Amino acid sequence: MINGSRIVAGVLTLGVLSWSWCSGANPVPPVKPILEIPSFGVLKSPTAAEVKAQADAWAKTRPPLSAEQQKAMDALWAGADSYSDKLAQTFALLDPEAAKILNQAKESVFEAPQEIPALLKDASKPMFFRANLAVTYSRILSQNKVYELALDTLKLFRPEQVADPSSYLFHRAVAEYSLMMKKEADDTINRLLDDVSESPERYRNVAALMAIEMMVWRDKDLGWISRKMENIQRRLDLGQGGNKTQKIQKEVVVRLDEMIKEMEDQAKKAGDGAGGPGAPGPGNGPPGNNVQSSAPQQDSIGGNGGGAGQVDQKRVRELAEVWGKLPERDRARAMVELTRSLPPKYREAVEIYFKRLGDANPAP
Repeated sequence: MINGSRIVAGVLTLGVLSWSWCSGANPVPPVKPILEIPSFGVLKSPTAAEVKAQADAWAKTRPPLSAEQQKAMDALWAGADSYSDKLAQTFALLDPEAAKILNQAKESVFEAPQEIPALLKDASKPMFFRANLAVTYSRILSQNKVYELALDTLKLFRPEQVADPSSYLFHRAVAEYSLMMKKEADDTINRLLDDVSESPERYRNVAALMAIEMMVWRDKDLGWISRKMENIQRRLDLGQGGNKTQKIQKEVVVRLDEMIKEMEDQAKKAGDGAGGPGAPGPGNGPPGNNVQSSAPQQDSIGGNGGGAGQVDQKRVRELAEVWGKLPERDRARAMVELTRSLPPKYREAVEIYFKRLGDANPAP
């Protein structure tokens, strides 16, 4: 389960973590420590100048740049792309192997790669080169829904080893969430939201919404079956219909059989007890622990049936559909209803989501 703000008891001796730029043959000369940890667990991204200095240092280990390559490099670093994209394009410009695996990732929508590229596992290559190339490679795979390989690739490295830790953590969380790895996704989202102070707003909002949705996940319910079936279809679309996909299919079939048997047993018990003395009927017996009330709800915006720390996804969708028609008073009550039990970092994501709906659809 996602935790709230972290409380660290005792006295911590804080050290400084340097970004691991070098390893193996052809090491890149360190310019200065890039990733510094000013407080426990916090990841601070390097500046643009620091990243450019490391890219220039790496470029010097390659054959001399042609005038055309130097012009392309200058234009690239003058642009507004993210650190990860600038580094990946630099690597592709100066290293044919890097260009090849990035192209393979882009083509993964047609034919998904089956293994982590050897280049990213080659310990003779600088860590700076491999780790930052892996972030962009994994991002492209994730965008093409090749989540398994994206995650396996990111696991080779740590966020402390890359220029853009927020991108590393976000795309790792997306892969874990998509593969139904709830605990792992929770941990990665916590790291992104709590430890990376400079992560883009879009990363923080999407990560928080993923975390909120996972709060209502239940093991082996209909939602679990639906997510499993979506993963089966995704893998088949990628041409990955082997043993792993067949295993997921069997899990779904077994669970469906179990649910059918459970429903048959419940129907049989209901039939055996129908009409007998004291049989439960409308208004008889203790109230069940259900969402529906025995009496109409007094307000148009009311209970959500959720527990502590959860948000009712169905209620979110219902409100989104009618948000433009609700007066300001009902909107305010709806926000209280949806966010009252959420940690502040997730409450902010829900509030931003509905604020944007409000900007597009002003209250009557």
